[in-house]
Amino acid sequence: MSIMTKRNSFLANVSALAVLLLLATPGNARASTHDDLVQLFEDWRAFESPTLLDGAPDYTAERFEARQPQYLELRARLDAFDISDWPIPEQVDWHLVRAEMNGFDFNRRVLKPWARDPAFYKSLWTYRSDVPAHEGPTHHAVVELWTYEFPLSEDEEQRLIGELGVIPPLTQQARENLTGNARDLWVTGIRDIRDDLENLELLEDRVGANPELRKAIANAHAATLELAGWLEAEAPKKTGPSGIGKDNYTWYQQNVHLVPLTWEDEVRLLQRELDRAWSSLKLEEQRNRDLPPMVAANSPEEYDAKALEAVDRIMNFLEDKEIVTVADYMRPALLAHLGSYVPEETRNFFWITAHYDPAPLFTHFYHWFELARMDTEPHPSPVRQGALLYNIFDSRNEGTATGVEEMFMHAGLYADSPRSRELVWILLAQRAARGLGSLYAHANEMTMEEAGGVHMEWTPRGWMKTEKELLIFEQHLYLRQPGYGTSYVTGKYLLERTLADYAKQIEDRGEEFRLKDFFDTLNRIDSIPISLARWEMTGLDDEIRMLVAQ
Repeated sequence: MSIMTKRNSFLANVSALAVLLLLATPGNARASTHDDLVQLFEDWRAFESPTLLDGAPDYTAERFEARQPQYLELRARLDAFDISDWPIPEQVDWHLVRAEMNGFDFNRRVLKPWARDPAFYKSLWTYRSDVPAHEGPTHHAVVELWTYEFPLSEDEEQRLIGELGVIPPLTQQARENLTGNARDLWVTGIRDIRDDLENLELLEDRVGANPELRKAIANAHAATLELAGWLEAEAPKKTGPSGIGKDNYTWYQQNVHLVPLTWEDEVRLLQRELDRAWSSLKLEEQRNRDLPPMVAANSPEEYDAKALEAVDRIMNFLEDKEIVTVADYMRPALLAHLGSYVPEETRNFFWITAHYDPAPLFTHFYHWFELARMDTEPHPSPVRQGALLYNIFDSRNEGTATGVEEMFMHAGLYADSPRSRELVWILLAQRAARGLGSLYAHANEMTMEEAGGVHMEWTPRGWMKTEKELLIFEQHLYLRQPGYGTSYVTGKYLLERTLADYAKQIEDRGEEFRLKDFFDTLNRIDSIPISLARWEMTGLDDEIRMLVAQ
């Protein structure tokens, strides 16, 4: 960088800092409203979406530096708000905007997926995620193939041509932006780019004769193939760690995902849950020792029958036992994601469990209830109507989905199928083991492969040793997205704490506790970090005060 460039950059940052200080000065404080926050939120989201370079989102280092003064101005506007007299739900919205801004700052300073993580440049998605947004860092111009209906209309062909047209300039930019030395991220990320190649080839077989569309597919395929080859050629040079370190991990969890735990706290928690899951499994096996063993579905017909029976069992349980208000969209949402029969020799961990009894896995599909609710009953606040950025929803969505697996079991879902309880503990053990491994990977105390070893060895019955693709997918995701691997268990813990606080307040008032009221209230609050949901549900702000003080 030239002396003049450095000088200009310095002056720009000084000017931005001056604006920040001016806006944050008490003498300039003004009455602010939630409407003002919504306007700031809209301005922030417009800023967060990058400008274009040759038709693709611009992730160059120069662009991030040029945008920093505008970021500081937006942050100063946020910090100038006086929210002390706002209702709690409106204060919660302010914290959500703060978390997203912190996420942008962390990505710019530390995570830098555009520079460290080749998988960031994966463009084609053939399925909708079961959480509000795709898991892990994604660029701003992904092609959601699952939103297209084939055969394509003329309008849809033009939409697809436009979206595919972003891939060549983006892959060219990737070869310039990817300067990181994170070996595990680099090597494993090549799989994601190769996956795009396969999806482009499948797409070519599904489209018609439109020459413009077929050319767009061919150009995207050629560009992606070139990127994959370049990544493979560069891979031997990559020798550095991929984890972000304990201190960065803790900062990210507390300031972006609003999880009131440190790296050390999470290690203790996940080890505790792993121990509890294993010991509870063995106690269940002892209790069930005289019962006949579970028999896995051995044909498509058997699996389909088990899946439909599981849906009926779950939906009847939720309604008859008054667990949660059953909305019209819930059963269809579950029926759309039953899966299908998988031959025994190719079943991964989750489908092993599902072929014995799909119900434990299907309770985790509470995800689809939540997405259907977001689609049909959006939260009235614009801040909460879509997916929070940077996977900030993970403790809420993954934590709730994992939490209800055990909660529904304790509430009586498996009263007539006691061996299904064993599957619940196996599911929890697997999630604790994989999350524990991911913590050590982020601390750079283990490689991704070694973290996978914890994941594999501590999953009961050897069920993570049957199929390696799931193991690689999960550990890679958790290395790419700090905190995601632990969110299933940390979120579950925070949900259980919220339930305890909520129930105690009900009891202290001499009122009757109803589980249905708890879940209905949680659902209305929507997909926000559980620490914020707890505050809104109970008025307890100790976690939030601790997080803000960091």
